Amino acid sequence: MLWWVLRCLFSYRNKIDAIETIEAIETIETINRYAEGTILAFNKPYGWTSFQVVARVRWLLKKYAGLRKMKVGHAGTLDPLATGVLIICTGKATKRIEELQAGRKEYVATLKLGATTPSFDKESEEDATYPTNHITEEMVREVLKRFLGETDQVPPVFSAVKINGKRAYKFARKGEEVELAAKRITIDEIELMEFKGSRSSRVQVVQEVQGVQEVQGIQELKIRVVCSKGTYIRALARDIGKALGSGAYLTDLLRTRVGDYRLADCLDPETWRPESDSGASQVAGSKE
Repeated sequence: MLWWVLRCLFSYRNKIDAIETIEAIETIETINRYAEGTILAFNKPYGWTSFQVVARVRWLLKKYAGLRKMKVGHAGTLDPLATGVLIICTGKATKRIEELQAGRKEYVATLKLGATTPSFDKESEEDATYPTNHITEEMVREVLKRFLGETDQVPPVFSAVKINGKRAYKFARKGEEVELAAKRITIDEIELMEFKGSRSSRVQVVQEVQGVQEVQGIQELKIRVVCSKGTYIRALARDIGKALGSGAYLTDLLRTRVGDYRLADCLDPETWRPESDSGASQVAGSKE
């Protein structure tokens, strides 16, 4: 009887050792895969900076691998108030960041017409209001066509564009005036998805102009844009507002695609773990 019990215990111990050995091998293989280079697509949450996503992925990988260092970088910044596809590269795949940044990007953007902000989005308060009652859906569709193809776009002053080695937003936040050079961009597609402009759907506000009260309708656009690297959708919102004889700024921005990476395939940075099934399958399925 004792012999049988000892044999069972020995067999059980061997199985445990074998399982632990397999798990250790799988862990080492996963760590090596990240170090050799992987490409992960995350859905950046609202309010997070792109660097916060990078920092979280790096911290999780270092903790999982027991390493002091792990190369991690992103392939294209998303503003804190934007959400959607953010490509993260690890290890040797960071050498492909420039290549990935060059991929076409798709956005769904919501614009508020009839007002502007210094940052061209909700990061700053409205600084001016404009009439919108003359704007119709047909007018919007015609104006959007003008932005197709190659064009020169002036980046927002609240941006990471460098001026004499310093980021433009650092000057802008101090209230200093800066001039940025226009950059050549390409818009392949621009589609009007929604136009809230009928009198029944407008939010009516009363504005006093030179002592006379006027009722002005606040309108909203939702557009889909496919564009090149370096395109600022905030700046596009500014330019669309001007082209409509009014003002506009960005109230919502979702990046739905970067190259071949789509929103539906993205991971959640708040729940993702290097050893998780979703993380492992994403790594295995990376387009390397």
